[in-house]
This record gives sequence, structure tokens and C-alpha cells, in this order.
Amino acid sequence: MPALATGAGHEPGLYALLAALPSQLQPHVSRPEDNTFLQDMFAGRGLHSLVKIHERLQHYEESKPVPVLDSAEVLAQTLSKQLEGKSENGDIKELVKLLENPHMKSLLSVHDTVAQKRYDPELPPLPEDIHDEENSVKIIRLVKNKEPLGATIRRDDGTGAIIVARIMKGGAADRSGLIQAGDELKEVNGIPVDDKKPEEIIRILAQSQGAITFKVVPGVKEDAPVREPKVFLRALFDYDHSKDNTIPCKEAGLSFKKGSVLQIMSQEDATWWQAKHEGDGNPRAGLIPSKQFQERRFALWQPAGSLPLQRTLSRRPYDVEIEIALIATDIQEEADYSSGFHSAGFRRSFRLSRRDKKTNKTMYESKKSQMYDMADVPTYEEVAPYCRKSGAKHRLVVLAGPTGVGLNELKRKLLISDPQHFGVTIPHTSRPKRNQESDGVEYHFISKHLFETDVHNNKLVEYGEYKGNYYGTSLDSVRSVLSKNKVCLLDVQPHTIKLLRTSEFKPFVVFVKPPTMERLRETRKNSKIISSKDDKGSAKPFTEEDFQEMLNTAEMMESQYGHLFEKVIVNDDLTTAFSELQLALKQLETETHWVPVSWTHS
Repeated sequence: MPALATGAGHEPGLYALLAALPSQLQPHVSRPEDNTFLQDMFAGRGLHSLVKIHERLQHYEESKPVPVLDSAEVLAQTLSKQLEGKSENGDIKELVKLLENPHMKSLLSVHDTVAQKRYDPELPPLPEDIHDEENSVKIIRLVKNKEPLGATIRRDDGTGAIIVARIMKGGAADRSGLIQAGDELKEVNGIPVDDKKPEEIIRILAQSQGAITFKVVPGVKEDAPVREPKVFLRALFDYDHSKDNTIPCKEAGLSFKKGSVLQIMSQEDATWWQAKHEGDGNPRAGLIPSKQFQERRFALWQPAGSLPLQRTLSRRPYDVEIEIALIATDIQEEADYSSGFHSAGFRRSFRLSRRDKKTNKTMYESKKSQMYDMADVPTYEEVAPYCRKSGAKHRLVVLAGPTGVGLNELKRKLLISDPQHFGVTIPHTSRPKRNQESDGVEYHFISKHLFETDVHNNKLVEYGEYKGNYYGTSLDSVRSVLSKNKVCLLDVQPHTIKLLRTSEFKPFVVFVKPPTMERLRETRKNSKIISSKDDKGSAKPFTEEDFQEMLNTAEMMESQYGHLFEKVIVNDDLTTAFSELQLALKQLETETHWVPVSWTHS
């Protein structure tokens, strides 16, 4: 194969290297057909031509050429005129003919465009008979396909004009940059819309085929919006936009479930934010109620001590917007011109069963009361992705659920499965130590005065009084387990979770629900319920009343505190529930989860 000669002092070119490859690879090729394949491939004329073009272009770039002149087209025209009348000579005739050739003229025009770097399109000149008071008009042509335009329209109550109310972030209109909020719609496919309702305009669009032309008067141009940083929120309530009569445009709404992570695309409107589901491939945003607006609605809907209700509100006529649900992409602006137009002893959660409440003082929690929590309005929580780094402390695992649901059994199974990995807190008590007990094993035994001092200094997660003695879980006992590089398993009342939701503990809250009444009767017919570690002798079989209380308590917990639960497990079958819990805790240590943004700043 012939090699490309190279100049003295120059490195061999790519062409020469490719030419030498077959002979260099031959000792390593065992089968004759492989050798033939290589020879044929490297001898191909197409490959040779591509390599030559590559080397020429590379040399061209290295030489950084500049045009001799940037007006070859003008020069050719001038020369052609000068040669007129001198066409007797055959060479002159041929040159004139060549200069007049349309292909040659186009080639010279392209040369001048590249030389002058004139790449912007040239708009046609404005008409001369323009009146200064007339508005400029944009003519925008859209071609139908399967994507909504991502814009809403409404009628202005004052002027009657049809106005583009909002542009949905990431939609076709937003990506095109040709339609802006505030633009006034004048015509659709040549049909004036001044006297039409938004619904009639949508009907015209629905009946249109192929390209659709809009005439719009641009609104007042505002300063370019500041690029908003990426904000992710976890929804703390369920939302169905189709049942919300206050939303300005139902077609543009975005529904979500409690626990959904939403990326906020725009907060320009104080009432209706634009958002999309995190990880959703569809770039177009949808409308969701803003945090402030939803908090106000919940406050209006929520009687004292009750739960938020999904009610609907009537809206004022001028709030109505209609999405241009035009199936549209290929958006082109033709011209701009002017014209007018979510057995208690081992559990150590210090809660009391119904029968205990008849004879003992009610439980109370150290930091905040249950009624205080009920006054909070859960709407959205800003979150960020978090993954535990190797060597970092484990996240606190909090188990919540009604008495008798099986938290005791799940914790015991976790401890038995890996006692080096899981641990539980040792509670504090003011009762006297018994002969067979050791301080720091069954309990930390402290005086009643010291216990009350710890309560006053907010050192306890939760505490309560039982038969005249205090029992409680301290924050330091949680820290002690975590400092041993263990996963701390804590069972508390749901209203104490907020005290633990800090960047120090980063709690992962698992809510364990009871199954149906039928399954409770079937699976717990031989089980017993006990009130505390100190009262095992009082264990009694479950009654129908116990089952009903369990179901009612679970419903109340989930309704009031469900926004704090990251995992919900139904304890229908203990083995299945344990496997589900094990998997969730494994994923907690290895995968990325969304946590409150403040937890990632520590």
C-alpha cells in the first residue's frame, strides 16, 4: 500500500499511519481471512478520501486563513459590467458567462457571508406608512403535534382583550421564547378574537388542522427574569387539581400525592407556583397552590382540633384562565411589523393503653403539646438529596404506631438479626432499683428531683408518670447508641417526632399500621397486650375493643402526622413486615434519599 510522503521535519500524517497498520498488525493476525479483512478495509478508497479530507482540514485550521476580500460578489458584478461590449474575445465570453451563472453567484454570496460572518437572518424592511401610535404585531405560526402549547389565556375584565395569562415553564411556548405573558391575542387563522370568549377560541383551535397562525400584540416588555435556583419541595398533603375550583386553569394543573418530590420551576405568581415531578422527563411545568395560599386555605377549612379537609372554593370570573391545549411544536415567528393589534414493655415509648388511662395520669411530652402540633399546617417542605457517607453516623430510625400493632416484635427481630448493627436506648426512671437489676442495664435509675430537672432542661425526648414513678427516654441515650456506630431504634409517640427532626439525628420515620379488623382477629387471637415492662403480669388477650382502638388510633396518627412518615408498613404478616422493614433500612444506608434541606448544611 502506498504511503503518503511527508515533508522533512514533519511527523507522519494519519494517512501514512493507516497505510502502515496492516503490515504492523500482520504478525498478530492468525487467520488468513482476518488479514484479508484488514487489507481490504485499509485499502478502501472511501477511507483514504476521508483521511485526506481530515488532514487538509486540520492543516487549514492550523494555518488560520483569512479571506482575501469579503466582497467577492460585488467584485464579480463590477467585473461583469466592465467586460460588457468586449465579448468578441472567446475567453472574455466564457468569463462573462461564468460570472452570470446562478450557481457561481450563489457560491460567491456564500463566500461573502462566511467572510463577513453575517449569520443572522435579515427581516424585511418596515412599511413606510407607519403611524407612531400604532402597536407592533407578532405573527406566530404553530404546527400541530402531540404537545400542548403550555400557555393559558383569559379575558381582561376592563378592556375585554384576550390576554396570554401565563407561560408554563418548560412548555413549547416557553422553549420557543416567542409568546410572553401579557401578549394580547388578536387573530387566530385570520379570525378576529376581540368579540370571542376564551372557550370559543379554544374551539377554533381544536377544529384547526396543520399550521395555525396567531397575531399577537406584544405586552409591555419587562426586565429579563432572574434565573431562579433549583428548589425541590416534598408535598405534605394530597392534591388533585381536577377537584380544585380555585385553580385558574384546570388543564394546566399538576396533581400530586403526599410525599411526592416536586421541582419548583417558577414562583413568580404568589398564589400559583409552577412545578413538575422530580425526575419526570416531561419538561413542561404545571400549576400547584403556593405554600402561602395553601396554608391560608387549610386555616380556613380546619376547625379547631380537626384535620385539613379537601374542600373547594368558588373563584371569581376574572380568575379563569384557559390553556391553549393546542397540540403544537414547530413554532415560528414569521415577522415583526406594525399595524394595530402520606407488647409495650420492650417498646419503651412510655405510652398508656386505654385501660391504664383510667387509673394513671395522662402521658405528656417534654417539648411540645399534641394540640400545638395540630395547629401546624403541613403544606410543603424544602428538601435536598442526601446519602450517608462511609463512616458517618447512622440516621436515627423512629418507629411509630398504635399500641399492639407489633413494634415490639419488629424491634426484637432487628436486634436479633444483627446485634452489632442495631441498638436501643436505655430508659430513665425515678422508681427504686430492684435487687436483680443493674443501673444502666434495664434502666438508668435517678432521683425524682433529678428527673424533674432533666425535664425542665429539655433533655428528654418523651416521658410520663406511671404508678407514681417517672419513665422517659433522654436525648443523650439516643446519642450514646449512635456514637457506637449503631443504628438506634426508637419507639415514640408521633407528636414527639418533631423534636427529633434535626440535622443531628436525621430521623427516618417508619409508621407501622394494623391490617383490617378481620386480619387482626385472625392473626392476634392468641396474642396478649401488656402495658409496660414493669407490668408483665397484667398481660391480657386482645379484645374487640382493643382492635377497634388500634384501628382508630392508627387512622388518627396517619391523618395528623402522616406528613412526617417516610415509610408506611402494614403489619399483616410479621415475617413480611419485617422483610419490608429490613429492606427499607438497607436502602437507607446505601441509597440517596430526600431530606429537609437544613439537614444537608451541617
